[in-house]
Amino acid sequence: MKYVLGIDLGTSAVKVLLVNQNGEIHKETSKSYPLIQEKTGYSEQDPEQWVIQTIAAISELVDHFDGDINDIEGLSFSGQMHGLVLLDDEHQVLRNAILWNDTRTTDQCRHIYDAIGEKKLLEITKNPALEGFTLPKILWVKENEPHKYEQAATFLLPKDYVRYRFTGRLHMECSDAAGTLLLDVASQSWSEELCDIMDIDPKICLPLVKSHELVGTITEELAVDTGLTKETRVFAGGADNACGAIGSGILSEGKTLASIGTSGVVLSYEENSDLDFEGKVHYFNHAKENAYYTMGVTLSAGHSLSWFKEVFAEGKDFEELLAEANQVPIGSNGLLFTPYLAGERTPYADAVIRSSFIGMSDSHKLGDFVRAVLEGITFSLNESIHIFRENGKKIDTIFSVGGGAKSELWMQIQADIFDADIIKLETEQGPGMGAAMLAGVGCGWYESLEACADRFLEKNQVFKPNKESVKKYRRLYEIYRKVYGSTAALNQELKEFRK
Repeated sequence: MKYVLGIDLGTSAVKVLLVNQNGEIHKETSKSYPLIQEKTGYSEQDPEQWVIQTIAAISELVDHFDGDINDIEGLSFSGQMHGLVLLDDEHQVLRNAILWNDTRTTDQCRHIYDAIGEKKLLEITKNPALEGFTLPKILWVKENEPHKYEQAATFLLPKDYVRYRFTGRLHMECSDAAGTLLLDVASQSWSEELCDIMDIDPKICLPLVKSHELVGTITEELAVDTGLTKETRVFAGGADNACGAIGSGILSEGKTLASIGTSGVVLSYEENSDLDFEGKVHYFNHAKENAYYTMGVTLSAGHSLSWFKEVFAEGKDFEELLAEANQVPIGSNGLLFTPYLAGERTPYADAVIRSSFIGMSDSHKLGDFVRAVLEGITFSLNESIHIFRENGKKIDTIFSVGGGAKSELWMQIQADIFDADIIKLETEQGPGMGAAMLAGVGCGWYESLEACADRFLEKNQVFKPNKESVKKYRRLYEIYRKVYGSTAALNQELKEFRK
């Protein structure tokens, strides 16, 4: 039996899957690394920790592998998007990576619009200027750390940096590059026009590769450190959401994914690059060749539930919290929650807005708050589905992955709020499985990602919407949508009092 490794470089940890030719996960492990948050709105990581922990995770799998090490034929990556890694001309890291959920770059986003114009930016990049993207981060460093910027010879995204350390070769991969605001998404090439307008030397933009491309084999040093052979092939990989789409079978028109991790994503497959969502949702290159996906993002999805547990229910585990929420009726007894802990992405693109509990009374118990958090996260994701439907997309079947797929209560809440069949996969590994599938197809196991998905992915359970529940949630959703408009100005005034 042959094997590949799927490496998912997430925000809080790296997860590595050892997958065989039948799509069975032989072994898996994860290693965490810390966030560095010096100020409110700042979110950074040390890229060296990604490398150290990825090596440690692979080494642990190899140590416990009972087969022939030569049977591990290849590996590929999925990675958190948008993070800025700056290298000097000797390929040394110049500063901590600035991550996707860092919101310090509001002024730089305004500068991008002033210099380029919103219409021109959307024509080229298909996306608005948002704090999470890479170009605003580059401009922030240029303005605030000019000595670092002057030393910068190139920039990478997180998984592309780890891949460089594995192979010694510098590339950037297209599905991830689509989130930089420097890529012409339709032509899959760097935009010299944008670089010129923003006074950025295009030489800092690395050669682009496709997600399925073989980019080398691991170095002798990495072979020693991991226990793999130096013949282990390395394939470029993809952005976490693109790999999550592959790992969930979102490979043809009409298929939609709801993924709830630290952030939350609603992602829908697109055949073409010419649809116009007016920047209301993201529009990126897929890790499947010559395909695209549209995507809405909730910045604090699973993070909202984790935050609530840590602050208000530290002694309880998630199963206990969900059990309490299961006793609470639809609408959480008149309690609403908006998951804006770190600002919001879709549809508001507002880095200043913060969360609210609306409707609190002394009759509310812990379970009411937990259910309100679950419903609020799902309402936020539904705003993206609402946009897709407004633009003529038919969405009646959604594959749910991540934390939201681990609870039958939450799966039913999704079915009722989204008014769609919610499908749970037999093996739900999302981005890590997508990375493994890219490696498997690259190794020649299957002729296409679709053929690989037919073998690897199997439905486990389907949750259907309840008509009466759908009606109640539609009314609650309309109330939920009013909260942003009622609290946005208040949060602007409160901004000066934040740390």
